[in-house]
Amino acid sequence: MSYDYIIIGAGSAGCVLANRLSANPNIRVALLEAGGEDTLPWIHIPAGFLKTLTHPKVNWLYESEPHPGTHNRPIPIPRGKVLGGSSSINGMLYIRGHRRDYDIWAQLGNRGWSFDEVLPLFRRSEDQSRGEDGYHGVGGPLHVSDQVERHEVCDALLAAAESLGIPLNDDVNGAEQEGFGYVQLTVKNGRRQSTAAAFLEPVRKRKNLNIVTGAQARHLDWAGKKCVGVTYQRGRLHVSLRAAKEVIVSAGSIGSPQLLELSGVGDPNHLQALGIHVVHALPGVGENLQDHFVTRLSWRVNNAVTYNERARGPRLLGELLRYMTKRQGALALSVANLVGFTHVRAGMESPDVQYFMTPASFSLTRERALEREPGMTVGPCQLRPESRGSVHIKSTDPFTGPAIQPNFLDAQVDRDTVVGAMRLARKIVEAPPMDKFRGTETTPGPDVNTDDEFLAYARETGATVYHPVGTCKMGSDPMAVVDDRLRVHGVAGLRVVDASIMPTLVSGNTNAPTIMIGEKACDMIREDAN
Repeated sequence: MSYDYIIIGAGSAGCVLANRLSANPNIRVALLEAGGEDTLPWIHIPAGFLKTLTHPKVNWLYESEPHPGTHNRPIPIPRGKVLGGSSSINGMLYIRGHRRDYDIWAQLGNRGWSFDEVLPLFRRSEDQSRGEDGYHGVGGPLHVSDQVERHEVCDALLAAAESLGIPLNDDVNGAEQEGFGYVQLTVKNGRRQSTAAAFLEPVRKRKNLNIVTGAQARHLDWAGKKCVGVTYQRGRLHVSLRAAKEVIVSAGSIGSPQLLELSGVGDPNHLQALGIHVVHALPGVGENLQDHFVTRLSWRVNNAVTYNERARGPRLLGELLRYMTKRQGALALSVANLVGFTHVRAGMESPDVQYFMTPASFSLTRERALEREPGMTVGPCQLRPESRGSVHIKSTDPFTGPAIQPNFLDAQVDRDTVVGAMRLARKIVEAPPMDKFRGTETTPGPDVNTDDEFLAYARETGATVYHPVGTCKMGSDPMAVVDDRLRVHGVAGLRVVDASIMPTLVSGNTNAPTIMIGEKACDMIREDAN
């Protein structure tokens, strides 16, 4: 079977590619997804992220390799295994990052990737509920809305931050990123807007678009150093597809380097050790892994009802009824109510810390399990970590997950920033506007006061914010995997289009930037075809 374009991975970028490329009825497009249809009900209910982050039906459920910097703990690394990819299981926060992130990409030699050049692509995707302005678009496939529910504890947190000189900001995707405010979400009428819902569902009936689920890519197919197709497995059946124009790998920051290595593209020493024929030596494949590392500080809450109580007993029945009738209430909320950007190191030109804040608290022993007593959480993460990790295959079996080593907290600046961010979180919650609601600090607890104690707590309990990027980085240096048009160096007919191409991690969540990468790739693919 032959198509013009074969897209491997129906995630945040893959669904965008399928939509935009198949808009030309003369172009034949195949979209392969290893996971299944997005029929799990928890996907579409915003609060269902508490289930999807650990659900084997829609999640690869990867874990990191042991690392002494995080006490040799296997850290869960959820990745979407379903139509929509990680946009179907994530926390739905719509955050683009700082303009400086993209300007740095351009300064590294990647033409066309400055903030002013990519802003129109963000706007093109967007259907912003607030309306159109210089930073936001309307009429695009992806609906972006404000959180509909305010909470008295959140309002007090905003006042506490402001009392410390941190500005309030109701649009961190606007002219300025710095400040604290309520979140913007990829939610429409109380339902998740994954890229499958926003970009794929409206065009599924196009005759020139073939969507194949349950299709695990085994390897890319070659004619010399030209990629001519892919072989995938569906059940016991092995199927080979041919691409008349290009194969586009959009399997994400874990799956894309895995597929390249399985296909003979990567570090020759690593490939030969596994008995893989080297098609093209590209040592940067799987290197340069970057991710956001978060720690969570929690307090008991006085004089307010938190989501801990609203998620059980008679209150939960009321929330279910409210969601069913109005698409509102606790079930319509996301991973965080507030988001904040500020800096904890002197002399920074842009924020170096992001905060996630919610009137809920979670067990440290059971992933994403809400506690019973009233609680709140402030989760700081460093925005631009200097630690670098890797993703490399351990086996020639495509169903065996790769070795993922984030190397969290390797760099001294990362450790210093994480400690400073935790100190500032405590300072915000201890400010006078929080006096009415602030109860006992439960984690890390009032006995933790020195830098060493804060760092020890981070090593013992910190985790990923689910933002792995960079493993097929864009650039022209010897460790780059793709050029600034996302073509894989040294071979023909092959691009990588997903978060793995980011040379450096953006200052914020990664779903919106990955959608933008899909939009930009479509423009470049059309231009190159012409």
